[in-house]
Amino acid sequence: MAVSTNTSLLISVTLMILLAASMQLGKNSLASSELMTIVGGFLGSVFFVALLTAIGNFEKLFFGYGFQTKLFPEVVIALVASMFVSSLVHRVSASTCMVFSLVALYYINRVSQSLYSVQATQTAIKKKK
Repeated sequence: MAVSTNTSLLISVTLMILLAASMQLGKNSLASSELMTIVGGFLGSVFFVALLTAIGNFEKLFFGYGFQTKLFPEVVIALVASMFVSSLVHRVSASTCMVFSLVALYYINRVSQSLYSVQATQTAIKKKK
């Protein structure tokens, strides 16, 4: 179910705050084993998706509907911020966060291209002989 831009911005900011706080509260358990550090990286990638959604919604509200989120600076800022939040838990969580975030970014781009890209029509030009 689709929500408005304002509601999506509010939900993504709330999710970011809850994820960052829960990662800090569970810092000891997330850093306790190898599997939990990977879980910490996955939670960091969810933080990345929420932050990227919040940035995109903010830009849509203030710059108009046609404004697009670009690789630099929006995606880079979101990736660095999510890796920073994950690195507060464990260093391995930061590196796995980068891997999970790049995979998520690939799929976000793929879905975006299938929904919003304009299909170019190819016209055949006939030449007279």
